[in-house]
Amino acid sequence: MKSNRSPLFPIFIFVLINLLIFTLSRLGLSLWQADRVSAVNGWAELFLQGLRIDIVALCYLFGVPALFSVLFHPSRLWTKILRVWLTAGSVFILFMEIATPAFIETYDFRPNRLFIEYLIYPKEVFNMLMEGHFNAVLFSLLSTVIAALIYWKLSAWAVKNLRTMSWKVRPFIALLVIAVAFIGARSSFQHRGINPAMVAFSSDALVNSLVLNSGYSVLYAAQQFKDEEKSSEMYGKMDHDEMLRILKESRGRPQSDYISDKFPTLTKNHATYQGKPKNIVILLQESLGAQFIGTLGGKPLSPNIDKLAEEGWLFENLYATGTRSVRGIEAVTAGFTPTPARAVVKLNNAQRNFFTIAELLSKQGYDTSFIYGGEKHFDNMASFFYGNGFQTIIDQQDYQNPKFTATWGVSDEDLFDKANETFSKLHDEGKPFFSLVFSSSNHDPFEFPDGKIELYEQPKATRNNSAKYADYAVGHFFELAKKSNYWNDTIFLVIADHDSRVAGASLMPIKHFHIPALILGGGIEPRRDNRLVSQIDMPTTLLSLAGVSGNYPMMGFDLTQNVNPDRALMQFDQTQALMKGNYDVVIQTAGGGAKGYHYDKASENLTEKDVPVAMKKEALAYALLGSYLYKNRLYQMGDEKK
Repeated sequence: MKSNRSPLFPIFIFVLINLLIFTLSRLGLSLWQADRVSAVNGWAELFLQGLRIDIVALCYLFGVPALFSVLFHPSRLWTKILRVWLTAGSVFILFMEIATPAFIETYDFRPNRLFIEYLIYPKEVFNMLMEGHFNAVLFSLLSTVIAALIYWKLSAWAVKNLRTMSWKVRPFIALLVIAVAFIGARSSFQHRGINPAMVAFSSDALVNSLVLNSGYSVLYAAQQFKDEEKSSEMYGKMDHDEMLRILKESRGRPQSDYISDKFPTLTKNHATYQGKPKNIVILLQESLGAQFIGTLGGKPLSPNIDKLAEEGWLFENLYATGTRSVRGIEAVTAGFTPTPARAVVKLNNAQRNFFTIAELLSKQGYDTSFIYGGEKHFDNMASFFYGNGFQTIIDQQDYQNPKFTATWGVSDEDLFDKANETFSKLHDEGKPFFSLVFSSSNHDPFEFPDGKIELYEQPKATRNNSAKYADYAVGHFFELAKKSNYWNDTIFLVIADHDSRVAGASLMPIKHFHIPALILGGGIEPRRDNRLVSQIDMPTTLLSLAGVSGNYPMMGFDLTQNVNPDRALMQFDQTQALMKGNYDVVIQTAGGGAKGYHYDKASENLTEKDVPVAMKKEALAYALLGSYLYKNRLYQMGDEKK
C-alpha cells in the first residue's frame, strides 16, 4: 500500500506528543503554584517562554534523527534505531516531568544539578526515596514502564508506509532540516544561544524554573558541570588585581599582614587567646536553620539550644553560604567563599593541598578527625578530608551496636556518644584535638528513635519533629561534655550547614540562609552578637579563641576582635547575593548582571533599589575570588617560615 507519509512523519508525531506533555505538565505545575505565578503576573510569559524552551529541547533531541531520516530512509537498521531513539527520548521527557512535583516539594525548583549529584549515590538516594517517597516512586516507575510500551508501539505505527524520498531533493531537505533544527535549538540570533537566564522574567526562582522543562533543566546542568572552570565568569569579569584590592580593602587589614606574593590572600594571624592552645570541636547540624531555633525567633523546637545560648556566644545574624552540606563544610572547615560551581569538597583541584583548619592544626600537633554517622564516601567527603589534613574518619561502619540506624546512618545520639568517647580518650592521652562532627538525623525521610521527644506535630516523620530531635541530641551531647575531662580545654561551635528546604517566592530566599551559630566551652562568656556575619567567619574566630596563631589564606574575620564584617555571602543555585548590615543586597544572576535590592527582614520581601557602584563591584569581587583561587591552586598555607 502506497503512502504519502514523509520520512519525517515519525519525528513530527513525537514532537507534537512531547509538546503536549510539556504543556500539560507546565499547566499542572503552574496551577499547583498559582499564587506564586499570579504574584509576578507571569501566566502569559510563563507559557510563551516555556513553549520556546520546549522547542529548543525538542530540536536538540530530535534534530539529529530528523536529519538521519532524510538521509538513510528506508534503511531497516535506521528504522530500528529511530524507534529506539523516539521511545527512549520520549520516556526520558515523561519521566522527568513525573519526577518534578516531588523534587519541587523538596527543593522548590525543577530538577537541576542537585538531581544529577544525587545520582552518584544510588544506595542513599534509593533508601531515602523508598522510606519517604514510596508512593511517588511507585507511580513514577509504573508510569514510565507503561509509557515505554505505548511509545514503542506508537513508533512501530509511525514508521510504517513511509514514502521513499527522491535523492534529487534529499540534499535540499537535509539542509532545511539542519537550518530549522539549528535555529530552533539556538532560539536566538544573538552571539549566544538561549539559556535559562534569557527566559527568566520574575524575582521568584521557582516560577523562572517552571519556564523550563525538567529534561532541559537537567541536561543544561550536566553541561554546566563540563564547563565548571568557566562558571566564574557567569556574573562578569574583573581584573584580578582589582578584585584582590577591593576585597583586601573591605577586610580592613593592613597590606603588611599579607605575607606572600604567590598566595594573594595568605596572612599572618595572631590569636586573641594567648594561653595553652585549646581543642576545637565543630558540631555541624544538618539542615537546622534559624526557623527551628526559638531563641532566634523560630518555632519552639529547640529548648536545649535555647538554654545553651544563655551560656555561650550566640550569633543572632549569621548567614549560610549555600544550600548544600558540602557548601557548609567548605565554609566552616576552610573559610572558603561560595562560587557558582560545585563546592570544592567535590572538585578535583581541591582534593590535595587545599587549605583547611585541619591541615593547620595537624601541623601544630593536633589530632584531627571527622566523625559522621553515615558513610564517609558520600558527597566525596572522605577524599577531600583525607587529602587536606584530617587524619582520622569515623563513619557508620565504626559503630558497634548503635541504638538506632536510619537511611542516612546512625542516630545523632549514637554519633554524639561516639564523639564523647573519642574526645575523652584523646584527652586522657594528652593529645590536643580538632574534630568536625556532622549530624544526619534531620534529613528527609526524617527518621529518629521513638520516645525521645514530645512530638510537635503528626505524623512523626516531619521536618519539625526531626529538628526537635536534633536539638534533643545536641542537649544530650553537652550533658556528656560538661561532665567530661575535656570540657574546660575545648571550644565548641554548634552551627548549621544550611537551612531545611531553602525555598520561597524570591530570587534569593534570604530568610532561609539565616542559621544558628553558638560557641560554648571553658572560658566562653555569655553573649548575644548581632553583627551581620557569615559562615566563613567561624573558622578564623575559632582559631583565635583556641589560641592558635599561624599563616592561612582565609578571608573571614576574627570576630574576637573589634571588627564588623557587615556582609553575608549567599549562593542559591546559579544566583549569588552580597548583603550588607543595612540590608541592602546585590544579587547577581547568570548572564543577568548585578541588581540592587533592599531586604525587609520583617516582611521577608526584596524591593529593587539603587545601590552604590562600589557595592556591586565588591559583590562581583567576592563572586570571582573563590573560582580564581581554586583554578590557580592558590588556596594554600604557603611557607610557614615567613
